[in-house]
Amino acid sequence: MGKSAFKPGNMLYPLPAVMVSCQYPGTSDPECSNPALSGRPNILTVAWAGTVCTNPPMLSISVRPERYSYHMIEAAGEFVVNLTTESLVRATDYCGVRSGRDVDKFKEMKLTKVEAEEISAPMIGESPVNIECKVEQVLELGSHYMFLAKVVAVHADEAYMDERGRFDLNRAKPIVYSHGEYF
Repeated sequence: MGKSAFKPGNMLYPLPAVMVSCQYPGTSDPECSNPALSGRPNILTVAWAGTVCTNPPMLSISVRPERYSYHMIEAAGEFVVNLTTESLVRATDYCGVRSGRDVDKFKEMKLTKVEAEEISAPMIGESPVNIECKVEQVLELGSHYMFLAKVVAVHADEAYMDERGRFDLNRAKPIVYSHGEYF
């Protein structure tokens, strides 16, 4: 069996496609070009996300510093990872290609802001799992900066609990991303 050689690159697929909600601390937003959107929360779609540690529970997301949400996360030191589902594919894609500098993604995608318990950024109500995170460290890696974050709270939609009280993510129909497509 032959194999094709490729230049070094990331071939670890599929990847989780998550929506990360964030907002600047306080009410002002120095990066926003539209004053009507200033201080509003934003949503960023990320496929560079993963588990880092069990004890303490930690995860990472990697974001390009050119992205509008990068500066929100950097300033606030916190964010929410919201798992995505088949019913959230359109919103997931939209939040990955539109900038929060120009649009209110919660409003445009008709997503519900839910107050988090431990941080200021809101959770996405339609997501089956919301993971509240506080940034512990930022690593400059090249094209992306990695936010290493401690998980400070997890919320799971009771609609996906099985008869034994365990969360059944399969019932939520989660999605993943691979080479420009969602599965």
